[in-house]
Amino acid sequence: MTGLFINKKSSLHLHERNKNPIMSNRVVHFEIPCNNPEKTMDFFKDVFGWNFQQFGNEPYWLAITGDDQTPGINGGIMKKRDPNQPIANSINVTDIDKFITKVESSGGKIVVPKMPIPSVGWLAYFTDPDGNIHGLHQQDPNAR
Repeated sequence: MTGLFINKKSSLHLHERNKNPIMSNRVVHFEIPCNNPEKTMDFFKDVFGWNFQQFGNEPYWLAITGDDQTPGINGGIMKKRDPNQPIANSINVTDIDKFITKVESSGGKIVVPKMPIPSVGWLAYFTDPDGNIHGLHQQDPNAR
């Protein structure tokens, strides 16, 4: 799996801390892949005061970037799975299959096929025409 953005209690990709539903077609999560996650987390803690919570036994830590009243998004720090793995932002959509088709018909390319994030939703990664990687995320608590 290239990345995770799952949460049941803490604020994560779905930002359950917000009582309002996430609007579609907006960036809702970031992932920073790195060779040394501990060093990177220390950097962001020291510089910006971010907090981190490891997700299960994965080499993935949820980044809580601010309080509930401050505009912004949360994300994740992860151990790189590939030396060229870039930072990725994920966009919330209402129908991931529809948006996969739209990405492909508009000159983008799906680089990680649709996969379930159990109890959270669906995730796929694509490149835009310039080669930048982005995520598509559809909320679906029934995803398996």
